[in-house]
Amino acid sequence: MGGGEGGQEKSFNFLQVLLEGSIAGGTAGVVVETALYPIDTIKTRLQAARGGSRIEWKGLYSGLAGNLAGVLPASAIFVGVYEPTKRKLLETLPENLSAVAHFTAGAIGGIAASLVRVPTEVVKQRMQTRQFKSAPDAVRLIVAKEGFKGLYAGYGSFLLRDLPFDAIQFCIYEQIRIGYKLVAKRELNDPENALIGAFAGAITGAVTTPLDVMKTRLMVQGQGNQYSGIVSCAQTILREEGPMAFLKGIEPRVLWIGIGGSIFFGVLEKTKSMLAERRNREVGTLKDE
Repeated sequence: MGGGEGGQEKSFNFLQVLLEGSIAGGTAGVVVETALYPIDTIKTRLQAARGGSRIEWKGLYSGLAGNLAGVLPASAIFVGVYEPTKRKLLETLPENLSAVAHFTAGAIGGIAASLVRVPTEVVKQRMQTRQFKSAPDAVRLIVAKEGFKGLYAGYGSFLLRDLPFDAIQFCIYEQIRIGYKLVAKRELNDPENALIGAFAGAITGAVTTPLDVMKTRLMVQGQGNQYSGIVSCAQTILREEGPMAFLKGIEPRVLWIGIGGSIFFGVLEKTKSMLAERRNREVGTLKDE
């Protein structure tokens, strides 16, 4: 095979993959967040409650609009970075190291998205715990009282939770899909992608719950400064509430992320296939001309 044609078949248009990944990721992120926001709110309130505090069941959609304004670009950035990074790594690494490519691409995508995700998460969780009435008020008052760094409260714990979460979830999802396709000897359909996404999300959500509890506590503490950092937070929770406190909210978290994984990956793959079909039609039209 000639080097030119072979190289063209293996290469990919970075900007095109980034754009399509961004569209697919943003769409999937918004659908998941809208559908499952009440479960996320319950999870946050369970984790934020200390000791025998009662859980507030009203306002389960508090902060949704402001959160969507952050989720859309964050999800778009994540998948927009993940897809071309994954493809480049898969081209570079041996085939038997595909898991490394998926894991690394997930971590890199998570780092890129964290710049938008963290302020979004801080505002969302402060509103879910009824500290503010609207996202603009939350942003204004957080910056006024805590400075700009207040929007990045718990950034270290967020990365500690989300980098392994993103890397593990996408790695599990991609690896199961590879194995399933080898056995089935065909492309997977939408329900199969959704089922694999649910499994990957539920497993990853359960494993990372202790990190999520610490992230929630650090983000919602505000000016109280009960915890000075990740280590302080872990020590205080362990001393005052015992080891089981690290599993607070695990049931709604696993439910939320399991269902969310099903919807996210289902919508993601569907959107990607629709964009690919559209691209192929446009290429075919250009060739006919």
